[in-house]
Amino acid sequence: MEFEGVYPAIITPLDETNKLKEEEFRKVVEFNIQAGVHGFWVSGGTGESVYVNPEDIKKVIKSAVNQSNDRAKIIAHVGSLTTKTSQDLAYSAAESGAHAICAVPPFFYGPSIDTIITHYKAISDASGNLPFFVYNLPQSTGTEITPETMNIISTEIPNVAGLKHSGPKFTDLRGFVKLGLSCFIGNSTLMLPALTLGASGCIDGPLNAAPELWVEIWNLFKDKKLDQSIKAQENATQFSNIIRDFDMHATIKEIISYRLNIDCGSPIPPLPYLSKNEKTKLITAIKNLNSLFNKPIHLN
Repeated sequence: MEFEGVYPAIITPLDETNKLKEEEFRKVVEFNIQAGVHGFWVSGGTGESVYVNPEDIKKVIKSAVNQSNDRAKIIAHVGSLTTKTSQDLAYSAAESGAHAICAVPPFFYGPSIDTIITHYKAISDASGNLPFFVYNLPQSTGTEITPETMNIISTEIPNVAGLKHSGPKFTDLRGFVKLGLSCFIGNSTLMLPALTLGASGCIDGPLNAAPELWVEIWNLFKDKKLDQSIKAQENATQFSNIIRDFDMHATIKEIISYRLNIDCGSPIPPLPYLSKNEKTKLITAIKNLNSLFNKPIHLN
């Protein structure tokens, strides 16, 4: 399968004016590639795309493509409030060399299936029909993509390659797989169970803060070392749980800043910041969890 493996939903490092810190972003990309990831989900929820300026989203996607230099697949999220903005982002992603695009369905107004298909077709056309991934995130969009809905979408839009399934109904994953689609699980704590049901990999935020943990799950599973992969998933889940004890966006940025000795900035308000005390507690927690976080990262 062309799209499979460990795909971090990568952060967007930002300065005090909420503009992209490109040098820091490129270091995050490089760190993940050297850790063995297979691709990136760029400018998604972890990347704060709902709040980031569209022109900066274009820069993020282009920087990801350039830094990865075909060593990892780039799936560029181009979902937005309007079809026109999504089309503009899709065209730019294609021009920049992204390998695929993805988008949440239209949100807020409760779209019909016809509206979703019209929206997705317009985005797909703007990209020159790059492989297209649906982003199923009903807890944020209010629209659930079921296997039945996905079957209609993939029939109407032939270049649909798969989806990121972040919905609450884990068992729907099997239905997506049976459609012959590349289905990534969008929950880092469920990567191994999802792989056993035929998922093509995992896309989530915690992955880009500690990619080594999920690359280990992938490699052990592929080597049919199930007992060891279960232990690896337990280790990864413990790390994810620490992130979820704090705020996800600020926590992931803080851990990456600590590990790479860079400043990824803070999330865009209204997303919360971490206090100085919370940052100290966070770094202490991950260092106590795994010796991996006591070692400085040296990029080649």
